[in-house]
Amino acid sequence: MASRRKPPGKGRSSKGRPSKEERPSKARPEKDRPNKGGSNKHGSIKDGSSKDRPNKDGSSKDGSNKDGSNKGRPGIAPAAGGLGNIRNSIDAVDARIHALLNERARFAQLVGISKSASGKAVDFYRPEREADVLRMALKRNQGPLRDEEIVRLFREIMSACLAQQEPLKVAFLGPEGTFTQAAVLKHFGSSVRALPLPAIDEVFHEVEGGIADFGVIPIENSSEGTVNHTLDMFLSSGLKICGEVELRINHHLMGKMSGTEAVMRVCAHPQALAQCRGWLDEHLPDAERVAVSSNAEGARRARDERGTASIASRAAAEIYGLNLLANEIEDRQDNTTRFLVVGRKLFSASGVDRTTLLVSAADTDDSGALFRLLEPLAEHRVNMTRIESRPSRKRKWDYVFFIDIEGHVSDPSVAKALAALEERASLFKVLGSYPRAVL
Repeated sequence: MASRRKPPGKGRSSKGRPSKEERPSKARPEKDRPNKGGSNKHGSIKDGSSKDRPNKDGSSKDGSNKDGSNKGRPGIAPAAGGLGNIRNSIDAVDARIHALLNERARFAQLVGISKSASGKAVDFYRPEREADVLRMALKRNQGPLRDEEIVRLFREIMSACLAQQEPLKVAFLGPEGTFTQAAVLKHFGSSVRALPLPAIDEVFHEVEGGIADFGVIPIENSSEGTVNHTLDMFLSSGLKICGEVELRINHHLMGKMSGTEAVMRVCAHPQALAQCRGWLDEHLPDAERVAVSSNAEGARRARDERGTASIASRAAAEIYGLNLLANEIEDRQDNTTRFLVVGRKLFSASGVDRTTLLVSAADTDDSGALFRLLEPLAEHRVNMTRIESRPSRKRKWDYVFFIDIEGHVSDPSVAKALAALEERASLFKVLGSYPRAVL
């Protein structure tokens, strides 16, 4: 029979040791107690440093992420306390930015040397590469700067780096102050040599003759449709489309007078007059509407003629010294114009591209003629985003078709579709395969 043990005394364990409540603590003071990883509570490791101790989110103390990137993390933490300290931090950031800009410029020089010894900027310009850089910048952007500002800043950086060899020469539908000039600056940056010309056909001729490296011309407006003169130029020109620009259009009424009551006539490009038709009907129903070759030409007349106002951009008001009489008078808030960049050769794919075709059939008035031309696109699942018809100028009631599709001519599905389309067409011409507008 098992003997009964005497219960342990109060405050004693069954083996005679003090209970947990009475046992003296051997723990280190709270501030020196190590974490499981060997670091103490204020983040330093056994040797007293904190250089290898990651933050809770997995980033390192210098702000980089697990993968070594700095996405969403500033390189220098804002200084605490006082405006002077904050300004010192800004100066430090500026110094780093400046050093990195010069480093980028040196790399751009190396790219130029590796490509050609001719030193001409047109030999180094790669629209597909620039589009890729801008898309990566947008993907990285987490604010507070808006996407539009990020794109503009990176565009200017690339423009300045490219201009180290020689500025690009870009012809555009002028004079200065037009929306086409704004499209040049948006696409190429301000380190180019912009060449204003009075007509669309002259822009084509300057690029064809090698006087300009590229040209920028309007192609369509979201409210008023296609600029037919631009389409017609492609019937006889050998130039290629190298890029596109989408520009939000804000129209302003301007003149030398101080108010709209003194306006007797309004001069503007026909497209601008059409885009502001509703506002003009409501606010200036009795004013004469005069169509001119460009909005900038209208601004020039408003400067020189009594009683004349014009519709143009803010830049035109500054250039010609005019007063803004009414702001943003376009009828639609999403009023946008698309511009084309034309050059002398095709470029490689960027990954997000558009291709423009010029096609026709032997008899465009035959039943199903257009269907037979477009059928290969559907068979190879190539998306058509736009189609326009224009007179062929060969015989009456005969037409050609301008078609925009998604993808690049080098994409396998696009290549197969175009090969089948070419077999069916009496006229087949790839006008361009180029990066789609980034913003």
